[in-house]
Amino acid sequence: MSFATASMNPQAAFWTATAIFILAYALIISEKIHKTIIALTGAALMIVLGIVTQEEAFSSVELGVDWNVIFLLFSMMVIINIMRPTGIFEYIAIRSAKFAKGRPFMIMAVFSVVTAVLSAFLDNVTTVLLIAPVTLLICQALELDVVPFLITEALASNIGGTATLIGDPPNIMIASRAQLDFMAFIYNLAPVVIIILAAYVITLRFIFGSRMTVKEELRRRVMAMDEKEAIKDPVLIRKALIVLGLTMTGFVLHGMLHMEPATIALAGAATLLLVSRIKEPHHIFSEVEWTSLFFFVGLFIIIGGVVKVGLITWMSVKVLEITQGNLFATSMVVMWFSAFASAFIDNIPYVATMNPLIIDMAKQLWPSLQGTALLHHPDLMPLWWSLALGACLGGNGTAIGASANVIVVGMAEKMGSPISFKRFMLYGMPLMIESVIISMIYVWLRYYVLNI
Repeated sequence: MSFATASMNPQAAFWTATAIFILAYALIISEKIHKTIIALTGAALMIVLGIVTQEEAFSSVELGVDWNVIFLLFSMMVIINIMRPTGIFEYIAIRSAKFAKGRPFMIMAVFSVVTAVLSAFLDNVTTVLLIAPVTLLICQALELDVVPFLITEALASNIGGTATLIGDPPNIMIASRAQLDFMAFIYNLAPVVIIILAAYVITLRFIFGSRMTVKEELRRRVMAMDEKEAIKDPVLIRKALIVLGLTMTGFVLHGMLHMEPATIALAGAATLLLVSRIKEPHHIFSEVEWTSLFFFVGLFIIIGGVVKVGLITWMSVKVLEITQGNLFATSMVVMWFSAFASAFIDNIPYVATMNPLIIDMAKQLWPSLQGTALLHHPDLMPLWWSLALGACLGGNGTAIGASANVIVVGMAEKMGSPISFKRFMLYGMPLMIESVIISMIYVWLRYYVLNI
């Protein structure tokens, strides 16, 4: 049903869509009502009031739900849900602690690197959910406060997730809208993420290094742990790692294969469901984060509404006026604004808004271009990478800046070691600013000085 708005003039449609957009964001930020409920309600209003038609909402590439994002996320969730009970991630964590010889800071550093690497290829939330319980176990063995370890792992997961197309939902959204492939993210973002991660570990050394000392007998406790006991299903582990490896290969080659990443991921999830011989897949599907997926669905429709009525065009004009068309200045504004905005609001709705804004700016700058010629214009590319770096790294600023942070805070409370907003921000904000400064220098050198 739709109250078709033949009677609603363009100005009324503009202000109605804008009001829905602003109210939805305000309620999402307030956290008084669950964000998925808000997103779906806002989407329903956009359709019922005729601002977007149902066909546009569910079928339009420009105005509707981005099904590439939805099915890529869904498929990776299924793969990880099948792998989770096997014990492979607990095995990796215990091996890492023993590699660090039971030394507290080395464990923190190794866990941070492992978390970052896993987060580049798995969902950030899944990574911290898998690593945190083992972290608690090891900290109890060493009689250490688990909170610094949990915070540093959450921050590392957001750093690592920045490196790849599938590492963080904002990157998935940017890739889909900008028509960027898996290797484009590796080539453009992985180098700076490696630098940021190295600087991050060095900074952790200055913050925590001198404070972490334990008795020799406590270190021997960790070294006595048997990682093989964590393995629950070695046969399924082998099958899952083969399928995951083939899926990652598919991501790398998806341009040559002429397949979207969502298709590759869906094929991987279906294959793993088949070879794992799961009789009843209900428990696998029940653990999929449906609330997150439907949040995306609603959000895409809300953004489609404000794109259609011209709000995004108006915003892009204002940004270009501020920067006077200087694309270096624009990329720096996008990066820093994205970082601080993402520290205090969910970076997913933020990126959903910024994607069409950047596309609209490109249309104003190069009106004669269309399709990939427009989206991949050499002068536009630094803006996409600035958006990705700002949005993904900015989430480290506060406890609510990224989903992984929220999960870690919740888990710490359940463990009896609550993390206050202030304490998380005390660690997170300086480290976030450090990473964005490195990103700013990287973007300036690579794209505006060396032009590579």
